[in-house]
Amino acid sequence: MAGVEKISVALPVDMATLIRRAVASGDYASTSEVIREALREWKARRATRARAVAELRELWHEGLASGSGSLLDVAVVKRRGRQRLAERRKPG
Repeated sequence: MAGVEKISVALPVDMATLIRRAVASGDYASTSEVIREALREWKARRATRARAVAELRELWHEGLASGSGSLLDVAVVKRRGRQRLAERRKPG
């Protein structure tokens, strides 16, 4: 493989055993293949998390920019929610 660097990684016995079993079962051709797939999934998960954090930051800033909030009466909010729910449950 062009552009490949060989590195050495120390793993706990249980993880090394899982990798060897995956190769022995035929699910993977080599231990390197197992590690590459795990790293691709890790990379994708980190990218998804980064997007979610960026979206949350954006929403936070939008909320701050929208001005000061006002206190709500919990009883009123519950009543309105129950009314909306009842309206959705009515046969259409």
